[in-house]
Amino acid sequence: MKNRSVSTSKNAPTGAATRRYLKGLFLVLLLGLLSQPLAALESLRGQVDLQQNNPVFGKRNPASMGGGFGRSYELQPPMIPHNIEKESISLRGNSCMRCHAPENFQREKAPALSETHFMDRQGNKLTRIASRRYFCTQCHAPQVNAPPLVENLFQGNR
Repeated sequence: MKNRSVSTSKNAPTGAATRRYLKGLFLVLLLGLLSQPLAALESLRGQVDLQQNNPVFGKRNPASMGGGFGRSYELQPPMIPHNIEKESISLRGNSCMRCHAPENFQREKAPALSETHFMDRQGNKLTRIASRRYFCTQCHAPQVNAPPLVENLFQGNR
C-alpha cells in the first residue's frame, strides 16, 4: 500500500523564500509611498490659513422675528430668530442655556430645548444636555436681512 501522506510540491516556497518575498514587497510599497509628494493641508475656503478665521465681510444685519421663523420641512431644526453675535459656545459654557435651559425658558419667554436634546444615541434620558446637541449652531442658524447670494428654487412644506 502506498503512503498517502500529504506531500509538498517541489515549487512551494520555503520559509526563507517567503520572508525574502515579503521583505521585497514591503520595500516596494515603502518606496512607492515615499516617492509620493506629501499633500499640503488645504482649506476648502481657498488660500486662508487654517489657524486663522476668515474675515467678516461687511456689517451683517441680523434678522429678528418674534415667534420665530416657520420651518420649511419636517424635522428641520428651528432657525435662530435673534442676533447671536455676542453669544458664545465653548467647552466651558453655552450662553444659549441662559434663556433656553429647562430652568430658564419660562422666565425668559424663550422656546425650551426639545426633549431630544436630553437623550443619548440609544434614547436614554439624560439629566444634562447631550454632548452631541451641546453646540447649538451645528444645526440652528441665525438669519440675516440680505439678498440671496444665488438663486434658490427650494420649495419647502407649505
